[in-house]
Amino acid sequence: MTDIERVGVVGCGQMGAGIAEVCARAGLDVKVAETTGEALEIGRTRLFNSLTKAAERGKISADELTATQERLSFTTDLGEFADRDLVIEAVVENEQVKTEIFQVLDQVVTRQDAILASNTSSIPLVRLAVATSRPDQVVGIHFFNPAPVQQLVELIPALTTSEGTLGRAQLFAEKALGKHAIRAQDRSGFVVNALLIPYLLSAIRMFESGIASREDIDNGMEMGCAHPMGPLKLSDLIGLDTVASVAYSMYEEYKEPLYAAPPLLQRMVDAGRLGRKSGSGFYTYA
Repeated sequence: MTDIERVGVVGCGQMGAGIAEVCARAGLDVKVAETTGEALEIGRTRLFNSLTKAAERGKISADELTATQERLSFTTDLGEFADRDLVIEAVVENEQVKTEIFQVLDQVVTRQDAILASNTSSIPLVRLAVATSRPDQVVGIHFFNPAPVQQLVELIPALTTSEGTLGRAQLFAEKALGKHAIRAQDRSGFVVNALLIPYLLSAIRMFESGIASREDIDNGMEMGCAHPMGPLKLSDLIGLDTVASVAYSMYEEYKEPLYAAPPLLQRMVDAGRLGRKSGSGFYTYA
């Protein structure tokens, strides 16, 4: 096993709740933080509903459900993360917001060798690392949605990350959580999104230009290439704001036109049509 027993998760949205669930189901003590009581209650409900569904589907037993729920605690005060061995930030993909959180965590987490990790999918880790007084202990641990189901975790060291921190993060992902970990350099998009985002943007451009309908685009990749989900459905699942944010970060880094968000994607985000989480995107959801 690993030396990590107490985990903090900052953010209880779709990704934060999933990460907290994975850690709690693995037997770890998990404390989850949100900015307001209302957001915290929404996140708690999301997390407990997911656990209940897992029990209904036979993924965990009734006893495991109870034990997992007891390992979870919730707060709006990051000061309660003082005793955490590892803190994973999983908030909105915004560099300023993430940087401010890392500055606070640097002040409140008292364990000298605690790991401060980010679930970012595109923001350079080194910018978050140098916002702290312990840049050698900052690393990227990037989960995929839905975190309880997807087996992959990307580990991204900043230029400042020590080998000891990276090794402990890998042990945590593989031994404690049972995930498959791959390593990537600190470049926008890392491995998966550097391949995935241009593909999604190409599908959006195809739909935007009227080359094919949304259904034909998705069916083409599902039935023609054996993809489990077409690119427009997948964009809705990821969240169109997240797709646009990652595209922006990748374009800023590489200046490749194929990484630029299509106008349609930008307009949909502006309109609040973010995909599944908002009820509408390329498709409409109940």
